[in-house]
Amino acid sequence: MIRFNLKKPLVAATKLQNIVIAFVMLYLQVILPASAHALTPQEIVVIANRNVSDGIELAQQYMQARSVPEENLILLDTSVKESISRDDFDRSIADPLKEFLRRSDPDSKRFKCLLVMYGLPLRIEPPRPTESEVAQANDAINELNEVSSRAENLQSAETEELIKIKQQIIALKQKINILLKKNYGAALDSELALVREDSYKLDGWVLNRFFAGFKNKILPNMPLRPMLVSRLDGPDRATVSRMIKDSIEAEDEGLKGKAYFDARWPYSDQKTEDKYRLYDRSIHKSAKIVKESGRMEAVLDQDDKLFGPGTAPDAALYCGWYSLGKYIDAFKWSKGAVGYHIASSECATLKNQSNTGWCRMILMNGAAATIGPVAEPYVNAFPFPEIFFALLLDGRVALAEAYALSVPYWSWQMILIGDPLYRPFKTSGLLKNK
Repeated sequence: MIRFNLKKPLVAATKLQNIVIAFVMLYLQVILPASAHALTPQEIVVIANRNVSDGIELAQQYMQARSVPEENLILLDTSVKESISRDDFDRSIADPLKEFLRRSDPDSKRFKCLLVMYGLPLRIEPPRPTESEVAQANDAINELNEVSSRAENLQSAETEELIKIKQQIIALKQKINILLKKNYGAALDSELALVREDSYKLDGWVLNRFFAGFKNKILPNMPLRPMLVSRLDGPDRATVSRMIKDSIEAEDEGLKGKAYFDARWPYSDQKTEDKYRLYDRSIHKSAKIVKESGRMEAVLDQDDKLFGPGTAPDAALYCGWYSLGKYIDAFKWSKGAVGYHIASSECATLKNQSNTGWCRMILMNGAAATIGPVAEPYVNAFPFPEIFFALLLDGRVALAEAYALSVPYWSWQMILIGDPLYRPFKTSGLLKNK
């Protein structure tokens, strides 16, 4: 375990500033070309479920605390369950929200962020395939079995015939997934990011225009009018109310505590196509960013084992992996803490009391914000830690903006939970705040 304890910024922070400035300028160019300012309360649409009184009252608490205009609230008559069908999502959430935006913001310049409140579903279930699609899928499965048997009978050497068979196997698997609509499900929030789009493919993810890694390029399968999305949600009303209060108080006082980063391997700058190695390296880089900022002590664990129970006091920032669905009670969270764990389906539920997933437990144990997937996302769908934490440390952009710049995809499985306006280092950022 490595500890960095710096009370003053280092000269090296200049390099970090340059990196962060590049991210922030990219963001301003992409999402705010006309206004040249970061997210404000007036630009947030708050979405609450008419059937959940606690959610409505929490929306009112947040709007009053953050001075969000009353007319920015939309009440939807929708499901109170954590899952919703695609048809019900379109009918009871997407369509009325689109109408609200058309009526209140016809030129798409007024609103930039959607805030989903406690009481709305977490995920959209994939639609059921038709009888015809099931029949076609069964035919493709039989063909896949035949082709796979042929591949097993060939020698392991990469002959031209074997390469063609492997390509055929990949194509058949993709065809089956599309016919059975296996990748049509998504986190509700990630789908809402594209509520202004006329159309986009539902099979799998689409590229996030804001993601810093795309460097402001317009690429195929990239919707051009996405919105920021965040959620204020948790195990119960009291937790969400506390999250709202903690975010504002921590923002006013400056986030205090330590940053914990849990990698699995020693750092290596060797080029790799392995996504796990890439994200592990990003965790290492996040620790270095905190170290060079001088904001707080950074603790980096680069062994395979995770932080053990009770070993992470005063946790203000956290990123680590991999304990699937089993939160480890290592942390005593500081007021306003932000942390996320890279593992599958960690936000599959926030309400099930027997669930020990990281999102639910991080919030229940005192953090103010977290990130996680509602289903299998694949590791490359997570926000890149080095981008996310660098932007938080900078202090100029808010939580929802830092997330949008660091997450690669929309219409997929990831959710941000926390006050979208939260700036934990607003009073002590690397750059002057106005």
